[in-house]
Amino acid sequence: MLPEFIVMFRESLEVAFVIGIILAYLHKTKNEDMEKHVWLGVSAGLVLSIVLAYLFQFLSGGFAANEELFEGIFMVLTSAFVSWLIFWVVSHKNIAQELRDQVKVKLDKKEAFGLFALALTATIREGVEAVLFMAGISLNIGSISIFGALLGVIAAIVVGILVFEYAVRFNIGLFFKITTAVLVLLAAGLFSQGLHELQEAKVLPTYVEHVYNINPPVNADGSYPLLHEKGPIGSIFKGLVGYDGNPSDIQIVGYIAYILGAYMIYKKGK
Repeated sequence: MLPEFIVMFRESLEVAFVIGIILAYLHKTKNEDMEKHVWLGVSAGLVLSIVLAYLFQFLSGGFAANEELFEGIFMVLTSAFVSWLIFWVVSHKNIAQELRDQVKVKLDKKEAFGLFALALTATIREGVEAVLFMAGISLNIGSISIFGALLGVIAAIVVGILVFEYAVRFNIGLFFKITTAVLVLLAAGLFSQGLHELQEAKVLPTYVEHVYNINPPVNADGSYPLLHEKGPIGSIFKGLVGYDGNPSDIQIVGYIAYILGAYMIYKKGK
């Protein structure tokens, strides 16, 4: 039951985290009517996750043969849509004052599509992995614990609900500062990891494979320590802020470049 719980919690957490922030943002800006686009993106992502998992596993030589390319493309895409959300907030220089004055910040059709696309790409990336990892567990041990998998999903949903509930209680100015910072770290992590996966897929060159390595040694039984990038805690931080114990050259450059670029745009927007 534990492997299924860890897999589903880890794969669902990032989606729940992002969706929680988006819904809180829509609530703060009095755009609750736009929530349907987010849920439509999540629903479409879940369906496409199953379809793509089948295609990867049975029609494209297996997921293992295409994992790096899939991860790289969808990480960069998700980072792009998270960036769109960040830039939209920054571009509205007086958004906090508008909200204090009870003026609704209206979203248009293009922004509705951006919300849909962000929810879709985030769900697909994690959904395909979840389906295939669960299939791998089933092949290895002959069965899977549906109960453990459901507990993992429920735990991630609880985190998403907590993010939403506490985010909407912040004052407006603090809310946008904190969520912007969190989204920048999330997008930077996705972008840098996407570049690394494209290196693994041989799409981008690799000059220094590991600039440094702070991952603790693997345990004697083959399991990963808590703070290893593939461990229970390290993998969660990897998904949320891009933590990596042994990053490549392009990965570090991409992370720093994204943070600096976002900071410059934020200052210009202010």
